[in-house]
Amino acid sequence: MSEMLAEPKSSFRSIRVALAISGAVALIAGIVLLAWPGKTLVLVTGIIASYLVIAGVVYVGLGIFSGRKGGWARAGHVILGLLYIAAGVVAFLNLQQTAATLALITVLFIGISWIVDGIVSLTLLHKDGSRAWTIVYAIFSIVAGVIVVFSPVLAAIALWWILAVTLVVLGVIQLIRALMLGREETAKVPESTASGATIE
Repeated sequence: MSEMLAEPKSSFRSIRVALAISGAVALIAGIVLLAWPGKTLVLVTGIIASYLVIAGVVYVGLGIFSGRKGGWARAGHVILGLLYIAAGVVAFLNLQQTAATLALITVLFIGISWIVDGIVSLTLLHKDGSRAWTIVYAIFSIVAGVIVVFSPVLAAIALWWILAVTLVVLGVIQLIRALMLGREETAKVPESTASGATIE
């Protein structure tokens, strides 16, 4: 009987801990984004720059020490690695400018992808069963993409705030779920085992 009680309790406890950890991480990340948006963006850019340098060193190492590959492949790896290292070093030397440029490029990419998505949806209109919803989706997608492309700075700020607020809300919800899951399941387990005992 005690083993049957221990299994559901341990599984519910692990789920509760996982929900609590993910909620806490999301909440902390959202608060950090809201409190220090500029510093957080610079930190993310620094992480990307570090990745570029590390990846560049790996590619250079592959090009130098991989004897099985041909000369052109080894030279290509070395050149690609040097380009990665150069990009990472340039990003480190100008972290704030790189962060702003990266944010603008990301927002422009999102805007262009929305425009393309809307146009593609219109081209597939005759094959879609729900034409009205497809037209509405395409119009909204194209309009949103045009707005983002023509005002990327405002779009980047808005998306950053939306991301931060979303993380805070999701984090709070996950923490509440973790607390409620623990209360609900600890109340349900004894009842189910008690009913099972009476049936026997």
